[in-house]
Amino acid sequence: MTTIEAAGRAVAARNVEFRTCPFTGLKVDLAAQRLIYANAVAAVIFLAVGGLFGFLVALTRWPAVHLLPAEWFYLVLTGHGANVLLFWIIFFEIAVLYFASAVLLNSRLAAPKFAWLGFILMVVGAVMTNVAVFQGDSTVMFTSYPPMKAAWHFYLGLILFAVGALVGCAIFFATLVIAKDEGTYQGSIPLVTFGALTAAIIAVFTIAAGAIILVPTFLWSVGLISHIDPLMYKVVWWAMGHSSQQINVSAHVAIWYAIAAIVIGAQPLSEKVSRTAFFLYILFLQLASAHHLLVEPGISSEWKIFNTSYAMYLAVLGSMIHGLTVPGAIEAAQRRNGFTKGAFEWLRKAPWGNPAFSGMFLSLVMFGFIGGISGVVLGTEQINILMHNTIYVPGHFHGTVVAGTTLAFMAVTYLVVPLIFQRQIVFPGLAKIQPYLFGIGAAGISLFMMGAGTLGVPRRHWDLTLAEAPIPYEFSAGAFLMMGLNGLFATLAALGGIIYVVVVVASVFFGKKVDSTKPVWQFPVTSTAAANVGKYGSHGTVKLPGTIILVAVFFVAFMLYYYVNWKYLSAVWPLR
Repeated sequence: MTTIEAAGRAVAARNVEFRTCPFTGLKVDLAAQRLIYANAVAAVIFLAVGGLFGFLVALTRWPAVHLLPAEWFYLVLTGHGANVLLFWIIFFEIAVLYFASAVLLNSRLAAPKFAWLGFILMVVGAVMTNVAVFQGDSTVMFTSYPPMKAAWHFYLGLILFAVGALVGCAIFFATLVIAKDEGTYQGSIPLVTFGALTAAIIAVFTIAAGAIILVPTFLWSVGLISHIDPLMYKVVWWAMGHSSQQINVSAHVAIWYAIAAIVIGAQPLSEKVSRTAFFLYILFLQLASAHHLLVEPGISSEWKIFNTSYAMYLAVLGSMIHGLTVPGAIEAAQRRNGFTKGAFEWLRKAPWGNPAFSGMFLSLVMFGFIGGISGVVLGTEQINILMHNTIYVPGHFHGTVVAGTTLAFMAVTYLVVPLIFQRQIVFPGLAKIQPYLFGIGAAGISLFMMGAGTLGVPRRHWDLTLAEAPIPYEFSAGAFLMMGLNGLFATLAALGGIIYVVVVVASVFFGKKVDSTKPVWQFPVTSTAAANVGKYGSHGTVKLPGTIILVAVFFVAFMLYYYVNWKYLSAVWPLR
């Protein structure tokens, strides 16, 4: 018997305990449940830390408040980036991977002890990086460009975290193999699991890129390597830094499909089309990293043109497909449920009081209209020069990572707590308004940052007045207005974030236990939730007038905004 066979039999021999979810009928491996629990709790903790840092950053950039001195601002900005862009999101994504494999496929989780090892590595790495930041000698911000050098344990923490996440991905892949081998599902894996598979594949690429650059940078920090070339670092680092956000895109799109299926019984309009869109993500989405490098003189024009035209268009096509199929699936399900009057009865009478649905739909709209359109503009080589290294850039990724990914993750939490944690949601009234507060706040942050960036406000300077700058410059009154409004909407988003953390923590630790014989569900799910989220199937041909109108509005907005930015660009052409 080979070592691999022996290990496989040892895994199979463990006593696997299952429970059946009273809401969906899904079979839940208790080992997977505990790991989902741990990763989700860790995610919320790091969201709370990173969110606090983000609020302090916004208050400092608000000219009327200008809270922190320069040294504290950059320290807090470093902690904000690491905690919300890496730790919060990837911990939650590992929980999503375990749910999409073991739970949706009614399978046992592969090697839970190794999964716990991965979790411990992630926790140790995240804490180690935060300690380095709080100690004050690692204020290098999220990008950590050389020649700025952080403490050695800043880089080592990121490496350990990445290794732990890679272990989580390996457990996910192994669980898919077990489910297939043991026949716990029929046919192809469900679409939600396929989306999680896309995220995991991109995660492996991302972690490999991170290892390629972070390991030598760690060796540089301890004196074993004398020099790190800044341009080489940027090129490789952005293969991790931007691609890590592409994991988010794949994961939150999968969550859109999952929530639509569980809450209202939506099935994909076409499984093949939706899967093709995910496949386009695997092939092309990471190439969007190029928009951070378009002003670098050491990179060829051919490379920039290829990445920002032909290849990027195929990645954008994937998102546009999902932008049609997700609301289309919702409309088809609502019409099947009897809401057939006019073009928009299905939307008016959607379950807007269910925070899982409202958060998902707000995430869908904001990701498309704010993050998606601005991302295409930033990814266009010629237009990029207008906004590169202005505050427009964080405005864009607040539209993708915050209004898109974070809001989607918050939304699905309102399903995870009763389904996995087996606790009732406490403060359901607050839970109902939370997605609206956070979503509107995040949208305002994004829009007003992009507005300020269009007016030339720099991306990372702590003082809009530039009072201590060697070469003084006075921004327009519009720039001050934009940053003031950004501060106001950041306060609204912070309120929504606080409510989310309070509701989730209180529910997990103090919520009433769900009674499997008399299930209480404050935010109802469809009776066919398990069948819709856990199988291969399509709605088939159906008329979708509402979705067609929404998509048409999106394309008109897209074209107008694209034209406006080319108009701005033409204004600088006479300059010599």
